[in-house]
Amino acid sequence: MQIVPIASGKGGVGKSLVAANLSIALAQAGRRVILADLDLGGSNLHTILGLSSVPRGIGTYLTNPKGKLEEIILETEYSGLRFLPGDSEIPGMANLKSSQKRMLLRKLQALDADYLVMDLGAGTNFNTLDFFLISGRGIIVTAPTLTATLNAYLFLKNSVFRIMSASFKQKSPAWEYLESLKHEERSLQRVYVPRLLEEIGRVDLESRTAYDNRVGGFRPRLILNMLDNPQDGDKAGKIRRSCGEYLAIDMEHLGIIYRDHLQDVALASRLPIIIYKPESILAQAVYRIADKIMQQEGEVSAPVGFPDFEDSYEEAEMEAQVDFDEKIKSLEDLLRSGALTEGDLIETIRTQQYEISTLRKENQLIKTKLVRAVAAGFKL
Repeated sequence: MQIVPIASGKGGVGKSLVAANLSIALAQAGRRVILADLDLGGSNLHTILGLSSVPRGIGTYLTNPKGKLEEIILETEYSGLRFLPGDSEIPGMANLKSSQKRMLLRKLQALDADYLVMDLGAGTNFNTLDFFLISGRGIIVTAPTLTATLNAYLFLKNSVFRIMSASFKQKSPAWEYLESLKHEERSLQRVYVPRLLEEIGRVDLESRTAYDNRVGGFRPRLILNMLDNPQDGDKAGKIRRSCGEYLAIDMEHLGIIYRDHLQDVALASRLPIIIYKPESILAQAVYRIADKIMQQEGEVSAPVGFPDFEDSYEEAEMEAQVDFDEKIKSLEDLLRSGALTEGDLIETIRTQQYEISTLRKENQLIKTKLVRAVAAGFKL
């Protein structure tokens, strides 16, 4: 079974929509898919699938685990896709006990399917990180805004430190060194992982080797969602460079998805966009990503070491340009047909200009902070 955890550093980037539509695309390709809602503090994935309510979910199972997890898995109206609901109505489900988490991880890994797609909660709590790390090929969904890309990077940074914690034996020199950094909050925030690993290798070679063996299988994948133009795709390269330079990890780019107003219409109709309008640019992007995932079947147990992901970024850039051209063509067709008025078009352009203006202000703020930080560093 291929396990596909899908996470995001922050909410509002379309993670659950990607998870639902991607699961349907895999099922349509003849795969047996289970989609699990593991956003246990705010489960709402069933609404995207068009289910008004679910009788039982993971929360129900965890409070009474005598039954089988399979018993709460629901059939959906989409052939090949089954759904494992979460549970947001049972208090405390967002904060699982360690024993509950370990049991749930074991049960999830034992499910019978070709794909287990896990929609995780936003943020970087330990439960979310551990579910994400159940597979080395987890997917990060982010948007091109500054806050979203920053949070995607921070999620991966926290994942790296979670792998370190799992690799270092308690009370070992490496464990004690890492704990000392945790007590110095500023040191951990500013840590440069390659340099940290050099130090760990110097004081505790066994722990460094254990970490290298674990992180070798950590090859996260990226989906850049909610693009407005091809230039937004450059953010993927920036995230990758930051991960390579500061975290000593690489990641693959699965592709881009443009913002599409049809998504809101589909959601209001309680239909996934891939069902509501399969020929839409957004749906076609999902199909493209599903194809890439299926091409990697059997690679989960790949040997230690990072593959070369350079081609995936070049391919995503070309896809971004093609989809943008198609998006512009669709607007022109709507304008000619009369379905879209000039007023609608003007309003769309104004909205995009406002978003661009907001991004510029955010960038200027970051630049100002960087200049001040550099100036402060020189004074020290």
